[in-house]
Amino acid sequence: MSDLLAIFGPAEADEELLSEIAHARPHRVTILIEDLDSDLAGVQLRERLAGLMAAIERRTGATVVGLAGDRTQLVGWRFDREVASRIAVPA
Repeated sequence: MSDLLAIFGPAEADEELLSEIAHARPHRVTILIEDLDSDLAGVQLRERLAGLMAAIERRTGATVVGLAGDRTQLVGWRFDREVASRIAVPA
């Protein structure tokens, strides 16, 4: 069994990261969305998260077991693999 942490950044990189997740063939996936700009909140964030969860489940058959909004929520958790968006976020 493999546990994967998927760290999503800007939405423009979602497709590339979803492909990388599918290639890893995980059994369970935890999602962390780090690109929380001030314009993305409430309904928009839930819609993006729901879309990502459905896409991961559809492409991999994996179970999306947890949702994290902040990396500090993952203290003590262990993952076999971690994948993240490769698009740089401007400072």
